[in-house]
Amino acid sequence: ESTYGDRVHDSEPPEERLAEIITEAAQNKSVVLVPAFSVGRTQLLLYYLAKLRRANRIPEMPVFLNSPMSISATEIFRNFPSAHRLDAETCQQLRDAATYIRTPEESRRLNETAGPMVIISANGMASGGRILHHLKAFAPHRRNTILLSGFQAGGTRGASLAAGARSLRIHGEEVPVHCEVAQLACASAHADAAEIEAWLRGAPRPPATTFITHGEPDAADALRQQVERSLGWQTCLPD
Repeated sequence: ESTYGDRVHDSEPPEERLAEIITEAAQNKSVVLVPAFSVGRTQLLLYYLAKLRRANRIPEMPVFLNSPMSISATEIFRNFPSAHRLDAETCQQLRDAATYIRTPEESRRLNETAGPMVIISANGMASGGRILHHLKAFAPHRRNTILLSGFQAGGTRGASLAAGARSLRIHGEEVPVHCEVAQLACASAHADAAEIEAWLRGAPRPPATTFITHGEPDAADALRQQVERSLGWQTCLPD
C-alpha cells in the first residue's frame, strides 16, 4: 500500500497543529473549513477536538459537522461501544464536540454565519458534497483557513489546494482562493515508507512476490525501489 511510499510523516502530534489553527481562528474571528472523509477521519478530528477542549488547549468556539453520512458514522461509535476501544464517556464527548447539521437549509445558513467557527464537511478531497458550497462561501476571504485533513489524490480539488491553487472550478464557475490552506498530514491513516518497511520486516519469510498497490506512480515506484534495495525482495507494480 504505497499512498505515502515516497515520504515519511511529520512527527508532530496532529492535535498540536490542530490546536494552533483553532486558536488562531478564534483570535481572528475566522472560519476553519475542514474537508473530511465521513468514516474514520471525521471521528478522529472530533476526538482530537474533544481532547483539546478537556485540556483547555483551545478556546470555546462553535464546531459544526455538516454531512449526513458523517453524522451517521459518528453515531455508530456511541451505539456500539463494544466494537471499538473508546469508552462510553469518550464516545459521548466525541458526539458532543460538534453541532450536527442535517438539512440543506441548515447547511446554507452556515454560509451566512460569521466566525469564529469550525465546519467539518464531506468529502475529504473536495470532489463533491456540501463542502463545495462552503468553499464558494469562505475560500475567497483571506482571514479564513481550509484545513486538508487527509490524502489528496491527483486531479481532485483537494490536490489543487495542496499544490497552491489560487482558484477552483466549482459548479461551473471560478472561485478565488485567497484564504490560507493548511494540511494535517500527520493525521494520515496511511503508513509512510518507513512504517511499511518495518511492517514488511515482520514477515516470517520473504514472499514470492510483493505487489505495490494503491499509490500514485511516483510513490509506488519509490516504495518498489526501497523494498528491493532494503529487503532484496522481488516486487511487481501492477498496471
